Amino acid sequence: MYDSYSKGISYGKGLLILTGLWFGGLLFGGILSIPVWVLMTGRGLATMADDMMMPGYVNALRMVQVVSTFATFFLPAYLTSLIISRRPFKFMGFTAMATYRQILLSVAIIFCGAVIAGALSELNNAIPVSKKAVDLFKQLEENYSRQVEAITNIKSFGDYIISLFMIALLPAVFEETFFRGGMQNLLTRSGKNPWLAILATSCIFSIIHLSYYGFLARVCLGIVLGLLYYYSGSLWVSITAHFFNNAFAVTQMYILIRKGRSAKEAMDDTMPLWWGPIALVVIYFLFMRFKKISAKVKKKYTSPEDKALEEKWIA
Repeated sequence: MYDSYSKGISYGKGLLILTGLWFGGLLFGGILSIPVWVLMTGRGLATMADDMMMPGYVNALRMVQVVSTFATFFLPAYLTSLIISRRPFKFMGFTAMATYRQILLSVAIIFCGAVIAGALSELNNAIPVSKKAVDLFKQLEENYSRQVEAITNIKSFGDYIISLFMIALLPAVFEETFFRGGMQNLLTRSGKNPWLAILATSCIFSIIHLSYYGFLARVCLGIVLGLLYYYSGSLWVSITAHFFNNAFAVTQMYILIRKGRSAKEAMDDTMPLWWGPIALVVIYFLFMRFKKISAKVKKKYTSPEDKALEEKWIA
């Protein structure tokens, strides 16, 4: 099922192209980061890993993060869409209409999703694993915490604003473009099973973050973002929700650090288990409302041709 903008390449092949470009983007981003780092710091590759943890090179680290994330996530999704469609941004969902009510509901939904994710983090921590696995998982968490602490380095209000841009906004745009506009979109179109596409994308989204103790939490947030994208058809909605989720975490970190808490303590997002079921009930009704509003928006702004095509590949 192709629209008038299709170049005749199947969505299954599109998935293979996206996967190949992701590996290429991962390599390209790493290579491109080297001259960026050298030009901004004057330091060589031999000490790069250690230098990245030093506060004096935080701006260079942030730029390296932006370059690598752009090359790894945004570029592969865009190039894949460009290869299979004459209107790549429309294909990914950038041009779909989003109303202020959808945006407000998406923020409320992602907040409830964060509460559920926090409860799942507590559950994740309670799952018994071997001592060898615990040591490995704790090392991965330590590495992740050090990286986030180095990138944020929030010591002033100016650092907070920069962190909002570098850690909240740009990752939201780049990751949503890849995971929702690219992967979930292609999985849904090729398999005609949106729920399976959302779950698979959410699991991959979580795995890529290399965090065992945050695995269930990120799967949960991935599902929430996937449903927002699926019901609205607009990538702007999921980007906004992703941004607010990140921005809330950065703001919490800024407030706690200002109170003398460490960045590692500020990154603890676990919540009592009993909060999860309460938030789950609330998010269910919020999604019902969001789905109803989104259906009206789609009916009003979707062309007859796009509507007919959508009915073929989405149940």
